[in-house]
Amino acid sequence: MSTSDDIHNTTATGKCPFHQGGHDQSAGGGTTTRDWWPNQLRVDLLNQHSNRSNPLGEDFDYRKEFSKLDYYGLKKDLKALLTESQPWWPADWGSYAGLFIRMAWHGAGTYRSIDGRGGAGRGQQRFAPLNSWPDNVSLDKARRLLWPIKQKYGQKISWADLFILAGNVALENSGFRTFGFGAGREDVWEPDLDVNWGDEKAWLTHRHPEALAKAPLGATEMGLIYVNPEGPDHSGEPLSAAAAI
Repeated sequence: MSTSDDIHNTTATGKCPFHQGGHDQSAGGGTTTRDWWPNQLRVDLLNQHSNRSNPLGEDFDYRKEFSKLDYYGLKKDLKALLTESQPWWPADWGSYAGLFIRMAWHGAGTYRSIDGRGGAGRGQQRFAPLNSWPDNVSLDKARRLLWPIKQKYGQKISWADLFILAGNVALENSGFRTFGFGAGREDVWEPDLDVNWGDEKAWLTHRHPEALAKAPLGATEMGLIYVNPEGPDHSGEPLSAAAAI
């Protein structure tokens, strides 16, 4: 029979009586092989984004599906969405244009020319760590706003293409002339495992310019897609910011 003391005892509450209760028995817990041998060759990377993680199956042909898309109908719906302000996330000055432009920009802005990784080609903004970067704050709302449109058009438009097209439509609706839209970004369904975003253990840790010159990193701070507009460590010093750029 439990006592009032047990209610406040976190080790006694909700524990199996036949185990000691302190250990987390969830899969993947504990010291891993990689902890013991951190320099081991990661052959598991060869299996990332395989058909096993793709809910659409091996026979899904995105090019074929996209050919069925009512492209101009989709653009019309996106244009209407720009000014359909929602009470749970009201549009700035009556338009989501800025939010969608930022979503597309921050998707493409992770691309690194030095190794070809990152970018908006696979819809990685849906997954960690990108979806939690400080630079991407509130972009989950932009993706949520697109959900009814994604439901309507289904697999005829990938998330990756929809993010960029929403940015294009927002630019066009703001008076900007684009070069058109190139589709073909197929979604993946798990985070990239082969991208080195840096060794920092905290967001917004400034990287020394000399370190940036040697590493294949595209941002001056962990969690940003480019440079900190406030300067290194929020210093606001133009000269130190110039070195980082």
